[in-house]
Amino acid sequence: MNDGVNGVALAVFIFFFVLVTAMGFLAARWRRAENEHSLDEWGLGGRSFGTWVTWFLLGGDLYTAYTFVAVPAAIYAAGASGFFAVPYTILVYPLIFTFLPRLWSVSHKHGYVTTSDFVRGRFGSKGLSLAVAVTGILATMPYIALQLVGIQAVLDVMGVGGGEDTNWFVKDLPLLIAFGVLAAYTYSSGLRAPALIAFVKDTLIYIVIAVAIIYIPIKLGGFDDIFASASDKFTAAGKGGVVPDAGGQWTYATLALGSALALFMYPHSITATLSSRSREVIRRNTTILPLYSLMLGLLALLGFMAIAAGVKVDNGQLAIPQLFENMFPDWFAGVAFAAIGIGALVPAAIMSIAAANLFTRNIYKDFIKPDATPQQETKVSKLVSLLVKVGALIFVLGMDKTVAINFQLLGGIWILQTFPALVGGLFTRWFHRWALLGGWAVGMVYGTVAAYGVASPTQKHFGGSSDEIPGIGEIGYIGLTAFVLNVLVTVVLTFVLRAVKAPDGVDETRPSDYTADAGDPGVQVELPPATAGSSH
Repeated sequence: MNDGVNGVALAVFIFFFVLVTAMGFLAARWRRAENEHSLDEWGLGGRSFGTWVTWFLLGGDLYTAYTFVAVPAAIYAAGASGFFAVPYTILVYPLIFTFLPRLWSVSHKHGYVTTSDFVRGRFGSKGLSLAVAVTGILATMPYIALQLVGIQAVLDVMGVGGGEDTNWFVKDLPLLIAFGVLAAYTYSSGLRAPALIAFVKDTLIYIVIAVAIIYIPIKLGGFDDIFASASDKFTAAGKGGVVPDAGGQWTYATLALGSALALFMYPHSITATLSSRSREVIRRNTTILPLYSLMLGLLALLGFMAIAAGVKVDNGQLAIPQLFENMFPDWFAGVAFAAIGIGALVPAAIMSIAAANLFTRNIYKDFIKPDATPQQETKVSKLVSLLVKVGALIFVLGMDKTVAINFQLLGGIWILQTFPALVGGLFTRWFHRWALLGGWAVGMVYGTVAAYGVASPTQKHFGGSSDEIPGIGEIGYIGLTAFVLNVLVTVVLTFVLRAVKAPDGVDETRPSDYTADAGDPGVQVELPPATAGSSH
């Protein structure tokens, strides 16, 4: 790692950062609506994005700076078991093809802004809606923090901020500036800012990966030498070579499947989805988004390249930035660092908007001010988006980075527990609202307790996301085990509650709502006042 500042790389990084900052503020004038004081406009971009804008937005949303840094870092540290991210992003698209168009239709029909809006309307339960909203906010906060960790990793490798002995304010000043800019243009432009910036972000990432996958292997003697170096490292470490042994297969498979089920439960994934202008846009996107998985597979190989290049770092998250620093000319290292940095800004903006929308619609409006006007909703959401980012910044600056990673792993376990209410509700009304709440509670408690009990060589608790599967004895993903328990409890309680004729709640949706498109008669994009204030 360089002792001083890499001036050329820093200059290129600053150029792109200033470029996307200007785009972020100018985005407020892009597709400007007549009425800007509504969550539809600020939080969903007016529900007006077409196929390509949605594709870039979803790609920028799902393939983050943390993906850019953490996936190859997992390969660097653990070998091929880190490739679980590739099959799970392949599994997820057929899955979402079945339910996202339905969610878009019913949300567009009733003016739903969040998944909790839908759950409340479908099951007539503000309690269940609140559970989904709180889970979404809790799962999103550490995810935003990890985007800032990605920016910080790039700044560290460029030598910005000084060493460990530097005054904390000076050391963290670049990150504070990046945070301030992100907060300002998100507040000003809403979802339009990350939608516009995503074009630059994804273009840079594709260029960097295309160059890296050709240029770096040439410098390292080809892929034969790269894989041989990786195999030697893992064999010497007693890990059995590059490919995990049979004992790791359950972990690999359950982690891939559980992650696929969880990905589109995250609020930011749904926010990007609901911003599109028709259900056909969603259907088309589920067929072309796998192109990003091709990119991810190539990106993962950078972990093996870092081993072959002799990269030595104490923090695995620095492995890929350091690889770029060592292998690329300074000016192109700056381009690569800019791709990672901008790759943090786009999802961080969407995540903060999604969390703010959940608070505004499903906590503030449902429980604090039911008669809130669209203008008041938008104002509250803007302010909360700032608070969410401040919380993430405090997380990054005030805690060990492993804490943020642990909470992000826990967030994945938590958000998966909202699957029965959301996806189940899109296809059937059979589940009872109280049963769904009971199943959610069991999954949350089991997942949290099980994760707390996982130790690693460096920490006593929350040391990973895999544990023994009860009744099977294999090691598997805790989130998927908790999800199975969640579903079992939900089914059993539904039978019991329906047998005793417990109050079922009012369903404000109709079967035709789930296939409605933007041009269909009666489709609206504003929640009617009577519905917004109803408690069922």
